[in-house]
Amino acid sequence: MYTDTKLEEEIAAIDLMGPEPSDEHSRELYYIGKLRTLIAERSKEAGRQLTACTVTFGCQMNARDSEKLIGILVQSGFAPVETEEADFVIFNTCTVRDNADQRTFGRLGRISHLKKKNPYMKVAICGCMMQEKGNVDKVRKSYPFVDLIFGTHNIYRFAQYLWEVYSTDKKAAHIWEKTDQIVENLPVERKFSYKSGINIMFGCDNFCSYCIVPYVRGRERSRDPREILRETESLAQDGVREIMLLGQNVNSYGKGLENPITFAELLDEVCKVDGIRRVRFMTPHPKDLSYDLIRVIRDNPKAARHVHLPLQSGSDRILKRMNRHYTKEQFIELALKIREEIPDVSITTDIIVGFPGETAEDIEDTLDVIRRVGFDNAYTFIYSPRRGTPAARMEDQVPEDVVKEGFNKVLTAVQESARTRSAALAGRVMEGLVEEVNSQKEGYVTCRLSNNMIVHVPGDASLIGRFVPVLLEECRGFYYFGKIVEE
Repeated sequence: MYTDTKLEEEIAAIDLMGPEPSDEHSRELYYIGKLRTLIAERSKEAGRQLTACTVTFGCQMNARDSEKLIGILVQSGFAPVETEEADFVIFNTCTVRDNADQRTFGRLGRISHLKKKNPYMKVAICGCMMQEKGNVDKVRKSYPFVDLIFGTHNIYRFAQYLWEVYSTDKKAAHIWEKTDQIVENLPVERKFSYKSGINIMFGCDNFCSYCIVPYVRGRERSRDPREILRETESLAQDGVREIMLLGQNVNSYGKGLENPITFAELLDEVCKVDGIRRVRFMTPHPKDLSYDLIRVIRDNPKAARHVHLPLQSGSDRILKRMNRHYTKEQFIELALKIREEIPDVSITTDIIVGFPGETAEDIEDTLDVIRRVGFDNAYTFIYSPRRGTPAARMEDQVPEDVVKEGFNKVLTAVQESARTRSAALAGRVMEGLVEEVNSQKEGYVTCRLSNNMIVHVPGDASLIGRFVPVLLEECRGFYYFGKIVEE
């Protein structure tokens, strides 16, 4: 991670009038340096500093990518803003489900009139949606005002693409089918001062039959653990107290490295970094979550008491069609083992309803898992066919009315489980990280516990970023109202 001083020193050492450097890191700094002059000229012409906004859809990895995008924009001379009435707007997209695609297209449609009113405005779109040719073609045809298109594999070339668009005032598109590179040491503008994500790997090799991620994010690539630890140390020195280790399947971390290291070993090392008080991770896969990882969480108080363990379905038949590589009983055994070893753990999950061929009996299997595991919360989704995946070609798609009936049953069971688990915490004092001022209740702030539970307590903005002891008083099903108690 950069300090401003180091960034300036490295840019100053580059000949901005000469040819672009050959290595990726220096190349991006070269274009950031060149952009500074160009954006300053445009700002002078406009009579104000040009502004930039990132619009993020999807997962925590997308959120982290957006911090890189805005970091590069800020270092290039833009002022960051939260409104799409900015001079440069970039949509960082998700394509896991169809509604994510439609939300993006809807936002693009609404922004077209803003661009007509602002002669300095440029619009870009990047991320997972742009790794699908059909979506790229649609953007080009239906949204011709978009100035820049690129995908997931070449986000580290963003400054170069910005230079191309601004120096030529022409549209550009750069879609790579794959990459084997990891370029992380670039400017980042963090959304939060007290917490941050850290990418530890990219891509996925699991190829679940319903999932588009391996096709749009590529095959698994792990970062060097030394780089991850250096970034963690730098974040700690900058005041970050909680980090989240990010990967599509963190259990696979380290397998392709020259000196292999397991995710459990990495988590153990990250927890040793001075200044970091809590470490989360997202997302593990049930098929290869190891006992070593359970042990590291159990034995290390810095490791968050929260494991997100995606079930997707409780039916062995559906799990096999999904290509998930575990059975219903294996999942239950793993979840109960986690609860046995880490009694205060929160286990959350993902569940898909309406996968091709799913029957009422399959739904009953899923309900049985919910009852036996007792999830603390769950994200429930209606199956969404993704073009290019094996599941989208399956003929036995489930009728909409049948899907809704099953979905309602699963949702009800999940809510009952979550309420039961939450209510059991009443009266306890637990440590919470104050994350934000509560926008719904004046005079309150919102805390997040180690187990990922949300608690609203009286307080003000001065508490943000602090860990405080919180008494859980009033359970509201999925969250609590409480108060900060004396330490």
